[in-house]
Amino acid sequence: MIDMKKLIVLFWCCSVSMTFGQEIDAKSVPKLNPEPSKIVDSLYREDQFYVGFTYNLLFNRPENVSQSGFSIGVHLGFTRDMPINKRRNLAIGLGLGYSINMYNQNLFIGEEEGTEQSVFLILDDENFDTNRFTTHLLEAPLEFRWRTSTPESHKFYRIYTGFRIGYLYHFNTNFKQPDLQIRQTKVNELNRWQVGATFTFGWNTFNFHFYYSLNSLFTDDAQVAGETIALNPAKIGLIFYIL
Repeated sequence: MIDMKKLIVLFWCCSVSMTFGQEIDAKSVPKLNPEPSKIVDSLYREDQFYVGFTYNLLFNRPENVSQSGFSIGVHLGFTRDMPINKRRNLAIGLGLGYSINMYNQNLFIGEEEGTEQSVFLILDDENFDTNRFTTHLLEAPLEFRWRTSTPESHKFYRIYTGFRIGYLYHFNTNFKQPDLQIRQTKVNELNRWQVGATFTFGWNTFNFHFYYSLNSLFTDDAQVAGETIALNPAKIGLIFYIL
């Protein structure tokens, strides 16, 4: 007759041996579908494409020259982001962009008939339906950039400040009365090179942008009622960045 105690001890030893063997086998078998590791770009760059929308102002206006309506600007371009520290939260930005700006005001800009001499007049607000000029500029932004970015996140605080050098390659005016329209594209008194100071700050998508021209839009030869027409453009608005 089989001893029941010996049989129980033998059965227990076999069970332990099989369980221990299964644990070893499970550890030794590699996973067929391992979870993919997240790739971190330690050499990332930020905010290289931009699109901006601004409200445009004119400072240093002659007496009785005023703005009317809503003057807008649209800005877009590419800025090469060049980090200058190991953490990559400090960088220099240098790029190329395009800017179109409209200014509604009461300064008429035309040309004397039969000559190429420009004419500047201050209009009565009741004498016209539309009077504005538009500038088209090729621009090169140069910025010092500070941000709280990390390789894992593109949502961060930013402060960018610097200069924007622009070349005014096209200028046109548009004057309208009920029975008259005058357009002018050639104005010899323009300062074609424009240099402005810029300041941008914000978080994630929404960033406030400020621009102020350090030189005037017109030369000293542009005068109205014996006063020099300076007109320093300024722009206030939002700018959106794309990687």
